Formats: sequence, C-alpha cells, structure tokens
Amino acid sequence: MEKKTNWKVILCLHVLLFVYSLESVCSKTAAVQEMFSFKFFLFYGLVLFLLFFYALAWQRILKYMPLTVAYANKGITIIWGMFWGAVLFKEAITLKTIIGAVIILIGIYMVVTNNEH
Repeated sequence: MEKKTNWKVILCLHVLLFVYSLESVCSKTAAVQEMFSFKFFLFYGLVLFLLFFYALAWQRILKYMPLTVAYANKGITIIWGMFWGAVLFKEAITLKTIIGAVIILIGIYMVVTNNEH
C-alpha cells in the first residue's frame, strides 16, 4: 500500500530537518570551545538532545510518508548548512555552492513529484 504524502506532512518534515540542521551549528560551536569547559558540554549536550529528538520525530514522520520521499528531502539540510555557515560563521557562499544547492532542490522536487503519480 502506497502512502499518500500531503503538504502538512512535508511541512512537518522540513521543520524537523530545520531542527536537525541546528545540530551541526551546535557541533561546530562546541568544537571551538575549550575542551571540557561548561560551554563545551553545553553545546555537545544540545547536539545529543537534538539528535535524540530528531531520531524520535523521524520515526513518526515515516508513518505518514514513504522512506524514499523523506530521505530525498534530507538533502535540504545541506542548504540549511550553507545558510548557517554564512549567517553564523561568516563562511562564503560561492557560485558553485549555489549551483549545487539548486541541483539538490531539483532532485528533491523530482523525487517528491515522481512519488505522487
């Protein structure tokens, strides 16, 4: 039996993937802290919490959509990573990264719309 995916489930998935992208921010922030300091443990604790929350929510999402669609949408975390890198860590976004992001979005669109037919 094929699962029909509606926009509310896709929206929930993307909110979850947004939260998941925050894990990389916490991880990078923890990496620049002094080893075994309060901030080091705080940010790595946030990493563990976010991963735990993500794992539970991911399983719930899979009840409402096919794994292929959900997994294809995980590519959006690369785009969130570019955004966080630019905004929080002053990393450059180049033409190559923009082209790569567009290719990822096209791929997600193709998988999601192919599944609906």
